Amino acid sequence: MISQAAARRFLFCFCCLFFLTALASRAAAAQSPSADLQMVVVLSRHGVRAPLTTQPDLDKYSAAPWPKWDVAPGIQTDHGDQLIKILGGWDRAHWSAEGLVDPTGCASADRVTVIADTDQRTRATGKMLAEGVFPGCSIAVHAQPEGATNDPLFRPNESGKIHFDGIQALAAVSGRMGRDPASLTAVYRPQLAALDRVLAGCGKLPANPARASLLDVPAGLGAGSDGTPSPRGPVPTAATLTENLLLEYTQGMSDAGTGWGCLDGATLRFAMQMSRANWDYGRRTPAVARIYASNLLDHIEKSMQQSVTGKPVAGALGKPTDRLLILVGHDTNIATVAGALGLDWTLDGLVDGTPPGGALMFELWRSRTGGQFTVRTFYIAQSLEQMRQSQPLTADNPPGIAPIFVPGCSGPDLSCTWDGFSAAIQKAIDPAYVIPPP
Repeated sequence: MISQAAARRFLFCFCCLFFLTALASRAAAAQSPSADLQMVVVLSRHGVRAPLTTQPDLDKYSAAPWPKWDVAPGIQTDHGDQLIKILGGWDRAHWSAEGLVDPTGCASADRVTVIADTDQRTRATGKMLAEGVFPGCSIAVHAQPEGATNDPLFRPNESGKIHFDGIQALAAVSGRMGRDPASLTAVYRPQLAALDRVLAGCGKLPANPARASLLDVPAGLGAGSDGTPSPRGPVPTAATLTENLLLEYTQGMSDAGTGWGCLDGATLRFAMQMSRANWDYGRRTPAVARIYASNLLDHIEKSMQQSVTGKPVAGALGKPTDRLLILVGHDTNIATVAGALGLDWTLDGLVDGTPPGGALMFELWRSRTGGQFTVRTFYIAQSLEQMRQSQPLTADNPPGIAPIFVPGCSGPDLSCTWDGFSAAIQKAIDPAYVIPPP
C-alpha cells in the first residue's frame, strides 16, 4: 500500500476536488429556474462484471491465483445490477425535480428510448437503469442479437462498415509517445511499483519465483484485432490488471479477498492512473477517437436536433417526443467520445475515469423567455466506496457529478448554445466514419 503521508495528501486533494465539484454542480442547478430541461442523452458504461481476461493470463503476474467469480467472464453480476438500479433511482429523483419525468408512475415511460450494445452486461445495465428510473414500467431495451453481431453504433470498426487508415492512426499514437512506447514505463514507474507490490502479495504471501513482474513486460506499439493502435508493455498490462482489481473492489469482495488483502481505495486510485494513461494514448488520441466515436456522435447530435425541431430527423434514435435517450455501451465509447470532443473531468480522485455505471450526460435546456436551446454536459458516477458498500444515493450522499467544459462552445457557466454544441460535434466527426441510416 502507499504510505500514510501520501494517502493523507491524496485524501486532502480528493476532498478539495469534491467540494469544488459540488459548488459547480449547485451553480449549474441554480440556473435552471430560467429554463426547462427538455431532453437528456445518457451515454453509460455497463455495471460491475466479471473479468474478461482468462485465469492463466491473470495468474502469471500474481503470487497467488486471482479470485474466482460466480458468473462467467464478462457477465454483469447481481451486485452490478443493484448498483445500476440505485443510480437509476437517483436519476429519477433529479429529473423529476427538473420536470423531465413524473416523480411516480409510468406516465413518462413512453418518452424514453433505451438502446444497448449486444453483450449481456450492456443489456442488463439498460434494463436495470430503466427499472431504476421507471420502476415497474417494463421499458423495452433495444439491442441487436447477442453473439456474433457487432452493433455499428457501439463497435463501428468491428462491424466492418467503416474503413480507416490504420497506419495513420498508429503514427498518431506513436507520435504522442515520442516514437518510444517505453517512455510510458519511465513516467509511471511509481504506479507500476505500487501495483507490482500488490500483485506480489505485499509481504502477506510466500514469494513466487514463477511470477512475472510488470516491469519486465516488453514495451511496444502494434495493431489490435480491430486494426486500431494497441499499446503494449508494462502500463497497458497494468491497466488491464488494475481494471480487474477495480471490479473486485466495486463488487464488494472481502478486504482479504480484494487484491490479496493488499488493496485499499487510495492504492487502487493510484494504480488507476495507468488505466487513464492507457486510454489516453490508445483511444483518446483524436485520430483514433474519431474512428470509434464519429458514428455514435452523429446519432447523438441528430437525436438532440430532433428534440430541438420537434420533427423526425434521419439518423436520429428514438422519437421526436422523447425526453430521454439512454445508450449503454462500454468505457471505450465514453473514452472515444470524450477524446473526439476534447472532454475532460476529475471525479472521485480520478482524472477521466470511466468506472462501472459511469455516464456522460448531455442535457438539452429550453429558455422560458426566448425559447433558445442550450446544452450542459456532465459526467456522473458512484464513488468506488459507494459501489463497494452498495450505499443508497441521497441528497446527503449523492453520486459524483462533474460539469464539463466543451471546447469550442462552452461559456463561463460551461453551457453551450445549441448551435455551438452542434457545430462542436460536427467538427469532431469524421464523415468517413459515419454510417448512413438504412
